[in-house]
Amino acid sequence: MKGKIVEFLKDESGQTSTEYILLVALVAMIVMKFGGTLKERLLGMVGKVFDTAEGELSGGLQ
Repeated sequence: MKGKIVEFLKDESGQTSTEYILLVALVAMIVMKFGGTLKERLLGMVGKVFDTAEGELSGGLQ
């Protein structure tokens, strides 16, 4: 019986899936924590790109 318990504890086949689950949970927590800030910055950058493109197109058409 002791041998089977030691064998079970040494079995590493399920550890990789557990590690991936923990990694996904960590990334999800980071996204939830900083999601608002990230959204604001991305929207600001996209707005600047479109404003610059609009200015270039308006200036070229005159």
